[in-house]
Amino acid sequence: MSTPASISTLKVPALTERLYSLDSDELAFLLAETHIENESALKSHLLDIQAKAYNVHPYPCIRRFAFTKIKIARLPAYDKVLALGRERDNAILLDLGCCFGNDMRKAVADGFPVKGVIASDIHKEFWDLGHELFNSTSETFPVPFILGDVFNPSILEHIPSLNDPPKTPMPVLRSLTSLNPLRGHVSVIHASSFFHLFNEEKQLQLARALAGLLSHEPGSIILGSHVGRPVKDFKQSSNGRIMFCHSPESWKELWVGQVFQQGVVEVEVLLKPIDRTDFAILAETSDNFILIWSVTRL
Repeated sequence: MSTPASISTLKVPALTERLYSLDSDELAFLLAETHIENESALKSHLLDIQAKAYNVHPYPCIRRFAFTKIKIARLPAYDKVLALGRERDNAILLDLGCCFGNDMRKAVADGFPVKGVIASDIHKEFWDLGHELFNSTSETFPVPFILGDVFNPSILEHIPSLNDPPKTPMPVLRSLTSLNPLRGHVSVIHASSFFHLFNEEKQLQLARALAGLLSHEPGSIILGSHVGRPVKDFKQSSNGRIMFCHSPESWKELWVGQVFQQGVVEVEVLLKPIDRTDFAILAETSDNFILIWSVTRL
């Protein structure tokens, strides 16, 4: 595996409307959830939110309108997520690195009980902009939000996964200021466009921390998508940042052996070429890929 000689100086590409693109499902979802009456008004609204968010932090995913995408609904394991919401008492869905909360809102719209949903991000401004985007309030969309850095032990302590029921009772979600009381209680953890923000060592730390939150019950699942490579290596993003990218093989090896013991989980991984301009998270090269994955307790 090659390593970069130096970390590039980060640059901030200008916003451009040419990356704006909604398919029919995305358009229908956003019109319904924002209660905006037509596509033209919706586009103007989204451009306004994008500009405000880019001033908070110029993530490439903000520039490429990732917040308009319903990523979770396109994951192969999405039906499992909705089934857990229907069939498991007190099922909890944690959306990590939630940004505006578009994915959890999609899950709620499709039937996951809103009382069992919780969100977390390092930028409270994004969560507030999510309410502005969807024309909602904490009363009309009563999902608790945890502000914090997942590498801060007071927010998320990195402990081994549980093979038995947790010793602590199910917490009241609205009372939480940390993710730690959720240890062993979370049925679904969604983390898209998140792992690739960190180096290889921190990706392993994060995976172990999420495993500690996951319920021991069979069917409990961690799922998401992020930038990947056919062979694990480094990749330069569109803002000049060097990203560490796992391959399908190295991603499976991370979860089975380094995080969970053999036979505890099933890991499914798909490496998909990125060929749409609104997925232009990377530098302009021809070998852009996304890892689509799930880790399910057996």
